[in-house]
Amino acid sequence: MKTRIPPLWLLVLLQTVVSAASLVVEIVAGRMLAPYVGMSLYTWTAVIAVVLAGFSVGHWWGGLMAGKPQETALRQTGWVLVAAALSTGVAVVVLQAIAGPVMSVVSHPLWAIIALCTGAFFLPSLFAGVPAPVLAQIGANTAPDSGRALGALFAAGAIGAIAGTLLAGFVFISYLGSTLTLALVAVIYVATALLSFWLAGRLPRTALLASVLSLALAGYALAAPSPCDTESDYFCIRTIDISESPSEPVRMMVLDHLVHGTSAANDATLMYTDHAAMLDQLAVLRAPAPAFSSFFIGGGSFSLPRALAAREGHGPITVAEMDPAVTKVAARDFWFDPASATVLHRDARVVLSQDTTRYDIIIGDAFTDIAVPQHLITQEFFELVQARLTPDGSYLMNVVDYEDNLQTLGAMLRTLQKVFPVLEVWVEQRAPVPGERMVFIIAAGTAKTEQASFVTRSPDPARYGALSDAMVAGIMGRDTLILTDDYAPIDRLMGLRPD
Repeated sequence: MKTRIPPLWLLVLLQTVVSAASLVVEIVAGRMLAPYVGMSLYTWTAVIAVVLAGFSVGHWWGGLMAGKPQETALRQTGWVLVAAALSTGVAVVVLQAIAGPVMSVVSHPLWAIIALCTGAFFLPSLFAGVPAPVLAQIGANTAPDSGRALGALFAAGAIGAIAGTLLAGFVFISYLGSTLTLALVAVIYVATALLSFWLAGRLPRTALLASVLSLALAGYALAAPSPCDTESDYFCIRTIDISESPSEPVRMMVLDHLVHGTSAANDATLMYTDHAAMLDQLAVLRAPAPAFSSFFIGGGSFSLPRALAAREGHGPITVAEMDPAVTKVAARDFWFDPASATVLHRDARVVLSQDTTRYDIIIGDAFTDIAVPQHLITQEFFELVQARLTPDGSYLMNVVDYEDNLQTLGAMLRTLQKVFPVLEVWVEQRAPVPGERMVFIIAAGTAKTEQASFVTRSPDPARYGALSDAMVAGIMGRDTLILTDDYAPIDRLMGLRPD
């Protein structure tokens, strides 16, 4: 077979498709890492850095290939795209295989994220970066106007990247899931590899066999067990049974890699974590009336709305939960009755901005990875919360911070102090373990809680109390940072520490 001179439109199409496929892999990489290391600024930083490193090495390699005769360059590009199909198709298997050893050997979370991302997604990115210089060189050599050809191919790469990003985020992951999306990308890489061989004038039998092998391995990856029971647009959702007795079911909801709630079938009011126990009890203690209205920022397993609904005489309950799949799982596995509350599948800040309803109690219990989402911890947001509270209403907020740090807690308190006249910090009354990651509840409003401590179950009885005003002032006095929409470095404040 004779080497074909490809028209510019075909080179542009090939570059667009390869670029789109490579960005699909990048978006999927972040989704697939979440069950192991969470979804945070650090996760996406590592994904972008590793993928760009792969592209860079691939472009360098492709530049070396571009200087060879066209037939050789296209044939080698075909082989590289077969390798892209192979490495992409098995990425999920590789990630599952290395996750355990990496997490056990690499103690620092940041390095664990980088190691996992590199192990699973560096090679697919490297191979995907090779074709661009080859296609650019061929376009410049064969097109009447080399400048026009180069411009078209660079534009095709950018357009493909945009298309791949949009398709991955809005279509593929939502309707196919991560593993099937990667299998589809492997098929696309095989198709582009075969096209490259065809343009080179020869389709080696070994290349055809390698392509079939790549597709077979991608199919094998589809059969691998998923870490998710449900993969939604937002989370990898798992339900874990922790019952001690089949007659007394207890289940735990895990979103990505963190527990977001635990519920018991036989007792809706039994809490299994310190933060849930404190929020539940403080809501009752600080409510201006027994039939108080409540607004929950985040649903999770819906343990708190369920507990509130189980009490006689409760007022209207509203929950803002971004992910409809989380609500479905809560109803299916965690005994939450959707009819007991008004559930809004929208961002809580958007809801509070658009609806002027006032509530007696607003509870902030939304977490992404280890921190509250940035837009829910700023002075502007707290001003919105204050505007949606009744005159005697209270805002209760869950905060996690390290015992020897407390930068996050201090920043939250200083910011809330700009909006609310009275602040309290509640915590379990015990001596903390050095370096412990502790759970605090901030109560903000116009008056103090009538009692300074209480005993409740979480699930065993424990006593919780409010820190003294002097201790709260001391925590706030450690820094001057106020969190705003313009600057709220929650990831830096929380930091990453070995478990």
